[in-house]
Amino acid sequence: MKYQKIRGTADFLPEVTNKWQYVEAKIEDMLKKYYFQEIRLPIFEQFELFARGVGETSDIVSKEMYDFHDKGDRHLALRPEGTAGVVRAYVENKIFGPEHHKPVKYYYNGPMFRFERPQSGRMRQFHQIGVEVYGTTNPAIDVETMHLAMEIFKSFGIKDLSLVINSLGNTESRIAYREALIAYLEPHFDELSEDSQQRLHKNPLRVLDSKDRKDKEIVKDAPSVLEYLDEASTKHFEEVKEMLDYLEVPYEIDTNMVRGLDYYNDTIFEVITNDPDFGANTTICAGGRYDGLVEQVGGPETPGFGFAIGLERLVMLLEAANFEFPNLTELDAFIVTIGDEVNTEALKIVTELRKHGLIVEREFVGRKPGSQFKTADKLNAKVVFTLGGMELENRNINMKLLETGNQTKIQLDDIYSDNFKEIYEAEIKKLMSGE
Repeated sequence: MKYQKIRGTADFLPEVTNKWQYVEAKIEDMLKKYYFQEIRLPIFEQFELFARGVGETSDIVSKEMYDFHDKGDRHLALRPEGTAGVVRAYVENKIFGPEHHKPVKYYYNGPMFRFERPQSGRMRQFHQIGVEVYGTTNPAIDVETMHLAMEIFKSFGIKDLSLVINSLGNTESRIAYREALIAYLEPHFDELSEDSQQRLHKNPLRVLDSKDRKDKEIVKDAPSVLEYLDEASTKHFEEVKEMLDYLEVPYEIDTNMVRGLDYYNDTIFEVITNDPDFGANTTICAGGRYDGLVEQVGGPETPGFGFAIGLERLVMLLEAANFEFPNLTELDAFIVTIGDEVNTEALKIVTELRKHGLIVEREFVGRKPGSQFKTADKLNAKVVFTLGGMELENRNINMKLLETGNQTKIQLDDIYSDNFKEIYEAEIKKLMSGE
């Protein structure tokens, strides 16, 4: 039988994972500056958590969930997004208690799963880094978090970006808007796609998010949700815009943007790239406010705000922009071995070098010295140590700096001494200068 990866999944080999590690570390460093702390959660949860939180009328729940019954006949699902799981953990672990600093600021990083047609940048198993903030309705949190998202992309030198915002209003605003939207869409019922017809009376805002070409044309002239915001939601959105202006963060307003998840209210946003090499108007980050989700999951009334970044899309965007990823696979040292009699000593040497913090690899398969040096060069080794029978007998080892070609001898006793790192650095300086 020929085994192959499942459609919509990918194997990330070291030349790819090195890029991912760099991107993840850079983002996580930025998140820590904003005092976000990491939370790690199960990959599968109760199906009802996502159905209730994400929304039964959303494409995610109605079409894309990887759900199954386990051996205990529990209805479970692989997580299609990160927020619902973080909310469940927040409630279950009583993070809302007075002993916890507010706002609570978490970030997560991991795989998500959706059954949809695989395409470039959109896989069935994909990866997100996301942030969640709990405990305040202050519009400054909305702005700080959106600003964080923009700063993450700018830290990679990405320039062709747009911050697109909208407000869905609070519950009262959405009820008023829902009625107006249904009244607008009903005369077009026969022209709507089948999905939109089914959603019209269940969740008409979903129609605004339709990808169907005819639906898009119909909703183009639909009433704006901003016209139905009540006083509180209007005030919140005005303050968000004022703060973005104050921070000199450019933004656009898209009144038809509703996001694909049902739990959002008030401020929502997307970060869109217009990079021509990547595809214009591609969303690479999205999020918003969700003040009712904690309560839906069984906790007390708690406001929340968050976003998620698709890592596949970000890495692809950087590659398309010819971003120079640092080489994370460079070796400090490679040990060339000549003869079987040096095998055990070479093992001891690499063990000692690693104790001093060096990244070290050695020869294991007994090739000729020339082939070993080619490998050291290919692996970007800084230094090559050569150990043969003569060196073993004399209790020394040859040390060569590949950058200059200069070389010297080091005593094995020096490698095994506590102050080897100082000896090593001094020898590197000499080899750099040619002394």
